[in-house]
Amino acid sequence: MRDSTVFNAWWYYNVELLPGITTKGIYPDDFPLLPRILMRNCNLAGMDCLDLGSMEGLMPVLMSRQGARKVLATDATFHCYEKMAAVKHYYKARFQFLQVGLMYDLHQKLGGRCGFDFINVSGLLYHVFSPMHVLAGVRPLLKRNGIMILSTNVINRTAFSMEFNNHGKLQTEPNTFWYLSIPLLDYLLRYFKLLPLDCLYHPYTSEDPARFAQGFDAGYLSVVCRATDDVPLATKDEWGGISARESWEWIALCNETMLSGQPVSRIEYKQKKALNLTASDTRSINLEDAVRQNGPAARAVSPQDSHLLQLADQA
Repeated sequence: MRDSTVFNAWWYYNVELLPGITTKGIYPDDFPLLPRILMRNCNLAGMDCLDLGSMEGLMPVLMSRQGARKVLATDATFHCYEKMAAVKHYYKARFQFLQVGLMYDLHQKLGGRCGFDFINVSGLLYHVFSPMHVLAGVRPLLKRNGIMILSTNVINRTAFSMEFNNHGKLQTEPNTFWYLSIPLLDYLLRYFKLLPLDCLYHPYTSEDPARFAQGFDAGYLSVVCRATDDVPLATKDEWGGISARESWEWIALCNETMLSGQPVSRIEYKQKKALNLTASDTRSINLEDAVRQNGPAARAVSPQDSHLLQLADQA
């Protein structure tokens, strides 16, 4: 194994392929994988799940191990396909893979696969020219009352804005373009009929030079959202509701017929500090308040909270 081409390739995740033989990914051992931690609170037994930007397949493996009925992994290209095949083999994981190209218009590319109870949209919005275009394409694929986990780089400031990565000032990675402000992310989720229920925030500090940007209070925010049938914006925000019904972009890019015609999901989400949240719950959080009150998820407290996948892992 140690001499194989697959093992010695570039890896995004740390993956134990055989007992004691683990690939070397790009993240520090204590860097928390926030959507993984939050997904543990979802009851995926019998659910249909979609993962966007799956890389070597860590999240699809965990979805399968949590009892999902069907799991679809996706990526723009086949760049991790051989590694993913190895992971599927050694973990005896049951999921499908689909190359989708650019992450736009996904309701057209995946529409024939019907809807999903759970969708993971993590590590994606900062890699695209148009984050709203991506959200408009994936939102119709989520069943009514379904759960989406959305995770992205953010700027912790009060403005409704996006910061462009000019000159690589935020990250030198060449496919990184936008950091959304936390209020804007909250607003866009609600604009696309997604109600924030829970979140975790990891701040970037000078201890992490690969992601820290001098002069910016930035980090990684992962949000659990419940699909709703309306636009849950502020009461006085008449513009948002009208825009989400009548704007040309919404009409052309977000398939309202597919969105409103999805079946109802029974997926449940269990918060540690709250009662079980079923499909009928309407409770919500404000992301700014939640980040401030909950404090940071600075480090992974166990390997199961990190970017490491082990053969003994269950969730």
